[in-house]
Amino acid sequence: MDFDLNDEQRLLKDSVDKLIATEYEFERRKRHAAEPDGWSRALWAKYADLGLLGLPFAEADGGFGGGPVETMIVLESFGRGLVLEPYFATVVLGGGLVRHGASAAQRAALVPRIADGSRLLAFAWMERQSRYNPADVKATARRDGGSWILNGEKSLVLHGDVADTILVTARISGDQRDRAGIGVFIVDASAPGVQRRGYPTQDGLRSAEITLADVRVDATDTLGEPGDALALVDRVTDEAIAGLCAESIGVMAAMHEITVEYLKTRQQFGRPIGDFQALQHRAVDMFVALEQARSMAIFATMMAGEADPAERRRAIAAAKVQIGRSGRKVGEEAIQLHGGIGMTMEYKVGHYFKRMTMIDRRFGDADLHLATLARMGGLFG
Repeated sequence: MDFDLNDEQRLLKDSVDKLIATEYEFERRKRHAAEPDGWSRALWAKYADLGLLGLPFAEADGGFGGGPVETMIVLESFGRGLVLEPYFATVVLGGGLVRHGASAAQRAALVPRIADGSRLLAFAWMERQSRYNPADVKATARRDGGSWILNGEKSLVLHGDVADTILVTARISGDQRDRAGIGVFIVDASAPGVQRRGYPTQDGLRSAEITLADVRVDATDTLGEPGDALALVDRVTDEAIAGLCAESIGVMAAMHEITVEYLKTRQQFGRPIGDFQALQHRAVDMFVALEQARSMAIFATMMAGEADPAERRRAIAAAKVQIGRSGRKVGEEAIQLHGGIGMTMEYKVGHYFKRMTMIDRRFGDADLHLATLARMGGLFG
């Protein structure tokens, strides 16, 4: 199988890499983080101009017709830069729900505005008790004439504090953890009854706690079939995990490069510490872990569009296990080989390890996915 990028994909990679190298130099990133939203609106406009915000959407809907490989290219580069903008929340998560679950009319209303940068999305699925189980939903939706009335609370909504549109899971019927009876609703963030409390997360991004109190949603503002939307959520979650795997490669590659450079320049006993064989071996171990993760990230990208949910989930779980293990190995070695400076807020390697740790936890850590893979009989079960 040919894993080389085609000419268009190489051009995309070069363009994004150059943008991130220029705009996300570490000191510039600090300035972006200090902006009112915690990220740069000016850069968001540049992403729109480059076509990144419309990349995965069909051309017929106003996008650029990209696929999982193009998303992988962008997110790997974003991982290298520790990008702060809500690309993952808007384009990958929210955009995935729109691509796979929205009607033609809904796509016509949403996709052009996502692509031009004028509409931000957030996906509100997690609740305080749900942990990593998207079927554990207490938030309710009841029919009231031509509307739905939503009530409940959502936690850790990625970039939910700035989203214009919030895609909310709510229970229409059934018990709290039933897989059936769940709908996904399109909620205007400024609608009466929507309350948001935003806060920074450990890796420099932002999340929000969202309360819905008798929020009225039009009956047409649902994605997929009301009451049978969990399959849609699972599909988008699997694609999102594949995207996180790609982002983690950028994060780990940056940690490895920064560490090797440090070993070449840090002097001890009158010579660079990289001359010591024991430290060279540890740097090689980091590289091996990175390449193992890269192979599984590519595998996850290939399987993200798999029509069989069981096979897709099996592959995605296996990739998430390796990503979590490799990320921890690379991150811990990077911190230890830097010594005390690696723990400071002023130096960049610790920020990469924080992002890697958050990637491991998002949608379930390595241990959770290993258990999932075991229940399914392994990768080739």
